[in-house]
Parts: sequence; structure tokens; C-alpha cells
Amino acid sequence: MTRRTPRLSRLRRVVPDGSTDGRGGRPAEARGGRPRRRGTQPKVVALGGGMGLSASLAALRRITGDLTAVVTVADDGGSSGRLRDELGVLPPGDLRKALAALCGDDDWGQTWARVIQHRFQSKGDLHEHAVGNLLIVALWEQLGDHVQALDLVGRLLGAQGRVLPMSAVPLELQALVKGHDPARPDEVDTVRGQATVALTPGEVQSVHVVPHDPPAVPEAVEAVLDADWVVLGPGSWFSSVIPHLLVPDLLDALTQTKARRVLSLNLAPQPGETEGFSPQRHLEVLGRHAPKLALDVVLADEAAVPDRASLTDAAKRFGAAVELAPVARPDGTPRHDPELLAAAYDRIFRMHGRIGPWR
Repeated sequence: MTRRTPRLSRLRRVVPDGSTDGRGGRPAEARGGRPRRRGTQPKVVALGGGMGLSASLAALRRITGDLTAVVTVADDGGSSGRLRDELGVLPPGDLRKALAALCGDDDWGQTWARVIQHRFQSKGDLHEHAVGNLLIVALWEQLGDHVQALDLVGRLLGAQGRVLPMSAVPLELQALVKGHDPARPDEVDTVRGQATVALTPGEVQSVHVVPHDPPAVPEAVEAVLDADWVVLGPGSWFSSVIPHLLVPDLLDALTQTKARRVLSLNLAPQPGETEGFSPQRHLEVLGRHAPKLALDVVLADEAAVPDRASLTDAAKRFGAAVELAPVARPDGTPRHDPELLAAAYDRIFRMHGRIGPWR
């Protein structure tokens, strides 16, 4: 169990008027949710990509041993982009980061975390390639199976959880951006590629993926349907979080699962794709991409929410309660503290129907 901190007592719960849990006060069983299971750890599935997902996994592995990461596969920059272009493989970078986040805190885990994150510095073709990317791609070529290879890497690292790609094919992210060209501020252009979308000037209106109907990895769908809790975010909103809602079978699983769903908001808008976004606007654009998606809890850092009433109203449209907790690093950087985030998740799981005694 994660170490308790004095700041945990500051976790604040904001619920819609007339409701005790954002779902009319009914227990999970009454609304079709998964019943509590005594004496077991919760099955948690976390969806996202990049550093946001890594932060969530580093926190969640502290409170459950039954953890699965479902990772976006639209990255087209850096080492991942080069391997994708040269070999036609899934981009391995976000999968590698998730595996590193699941490494234990002992010498074995931390050594392997550093090794797979290590990037070569050279004047040749290996420059800036990450060791973990090369290892993952090599195993894909050897085994011919994405999931089997990632499971094998996880066993090698002693990862405290499982890592799965969200789709079996590499995806191209495309965004409709208003004012992408400063000389034409009212015109909407199509911006292609995750790396470009993440830093695009202008206002992102919406995103979609190519191919438009990508196949989901069956194990990822199964994990979502079998989960007790599903955590979406934090992370780059348009390039790491929303893409999960653009894979039809995965979106169906997210809407049909009996798991409770937590949306973890970012600590600050991201320069480029969400510059100037309020916390409630993050929910609004999520709803535009998945209007049938319901949520149970929206988690936000209390210092990042200047207008709590507006966030509560936005969460109410998803049927969700708002939980405010100090989850940022104490040094003031807009990054999550794994201990504080773990404490917030643990408290949410308790308040909204804890399943049993966890480690």
C-alpha cells in the first residue's frame, strides 16, 4: 500500500447536485456495475500514451498487482517513427515507456528501466534509438506476435503489470485545426502525424485516425470488459487520450464494460494541441469524440481547477463525480507525483466501491 501523506487528507469530492456518487447514489451492482469481490485486488486497465500514461502506471502499480496498460500506436516521431517507416512495425516508443513505468523499485527493476530507456548517441544510424525500442521490434520479428513479445519483455523486466497495444496496425493521426496558418486564422486545415499534431499552432477542432476503422487488439478489448476499474488519461489529449476512442471495438468495450471509469485530467494545458484549454473544455472535446461514453469519476489536481462549478457541470454530463486532490509534484513542475497520484486513486477506489484488501 502506498505511503500515506498529510496532503491526502485534502482530497475533496465534488458531486452533482442531488447525487451522492454521480450515478444517483446507487451502488455499482444496482446500475449494472461489477459487484465487490472480497479478498482480491482490483483489475485495473489504464489507457493512454507517453508520459501521462507512465505517470498513471507508476501510481497504479503501487496499489494493485492486476494492472494492464493499453497504449496508443500512432507515434510517428523520433526512434519510433524511424522504425515504423523502415520496418513497417507498430511504433514501440509508448509501449516501451509503459513497460519502464511498470518496473519495480528494486535494483533489478530500476536497472532494466534505465536500460530500455537508454538512447544511443552516435554519428551513425543508431543515434537516438532507444534500447527498448530495438528489443521490442526484434522480438516482434522473432515471434511474429505483438502481445506475446510484449509479455516476454515484461517478464524479463519483472514488470508489475501487462502492456498491450490498442490496435494491431500502426495508425496515422490526423487533426482538423483552425488557424494552423496564422495568415488564415479562420480557415481549417488538416494536420497529419501525431508528432505534428502535438505541437500544432492553432486550435484543434477534432482528430481521427487512418485507417478509419482500425482493428483493436483482442486482448485489450477483453481486458477492458473484464476490468473493475478503467483509467483514461492523463496525457496529450488529442494525440494520446482521445485516439483510444477512435478504435471502434475498443470504444464499444469502454461503453459496455461494467467497470467503473476514471478520467484523470492533466495538470496544465499542453502547448500546441490544448493551449488555453480549461479542465472543463478537456471534457467537452472528449464528449464530442465519444458522446455515448459515461464516466464515474473525474480526477483533477485541486490547484489546476480555477472554476470548480464549471468542471462539476461538465462532469455531470458524463454522470461523473469530481474528485479534487493534490497530485502534482511539490516542486511546482506540471508533472504528477506517483505517490500522491497513487493515494488519490486508492482513495477513489475506496470511496466509489473498494473491492477488497489490496497490497
